[in-house]
Amino acid sequence: MPVHRPGTARRGNPAAGILLAVLSALALLITLPGAAQAADGGRDDVPQRGSARMGIGVVEHDGQGGRPSGGDAAQTEGVDVSSHQGNVNWQALWNSGVRWAYVKATESTSYKNPYFAQQYNGSYNVGMIRGAYHFATPDTSSGAAQANYFASNGGGWSRDGKTLPGALDIEWNPYGAACFGKSQSAMVAWIQDFLNTYRARTGRDAVIYTATSWWKQCTGNYGGFGSTNPLWIARYNTSPGELPAGWGFHTMWQYTSTGPIVGDHNKFNGAYDRVQALANG
Repeated sequence: MPVHRPGTARRGNPAAGILLAVLSALALLITLPGAAQAADGGRDDVPQRGSARMGIGVVEHDGQGGRPSGGDAAQTEGVDVSSHQGNVNWQALWNSGVRWAYVKATESTSYKNPYFAQQYNGSYNVGMIRGAYHFATPDTSSGAAQANYFASNGGGWSRDGKTLPGALDIEWNPYGAACFGKSQSAMVAWIQDFLNTYRARTGRDAVIYTATSWWKQCTGNYGGFGSTNPLWIARYNTSPGELPAGWGFHTMWQYTSTGPIVGDHNKFNGAYDRVQALANG
């Protein structure tokens, strides 16, 4: 009869140990994707940081309708571009009637558009009035930090008649929760922090690009910026529709992401001389 002597370890079943290890590994593989998905607001299609562009959430959240009627002499055609367009054929856009452009310069405090020089200088060289925009990520750093980063990396302004004031692209968060995890009051404070810092750095009030539905959801339809900051409204339909509180009119309107040559096309709410007036401050 086998005797187990005190102080001597009893040998376990090797097959059982292997099975336990395999089951533990499988459990880890099953739970990890769920944890990652929860960290990104329950999404499994989160884009890479830095890849956001103006209007990235418009179709998903607001849908799209028809195009506005053309031939309106009181409006001036423009475009906005980012790294998604790569090197842009600015001459073709100029020949098609585009007279102004905005170029993505920065995102958060860590991303700079690698095509910025070609896009920003190329639009200028062909004769367009152009400006730069910053894609806001209020969950990564303060408004002041992002405004300073923007102003130092392409978002500055000069009274040369060809440079538009910088634009703050504040819209749905493509990387997680729509409002970046902020309350409505905290979002308003973040935007104010950005705008105050940008004005201190450049002497100009930044343009605010947004969509009315996002503005209502994430700021509580705050109306305090309408008297100082030009509104660039996003709505892919036949008209700009309802505007956020505080603005009696829009200055620019992004009306499609599927226009010719570069996709994102806009209308300035005024003739070319009003574009020049905005550039001159």
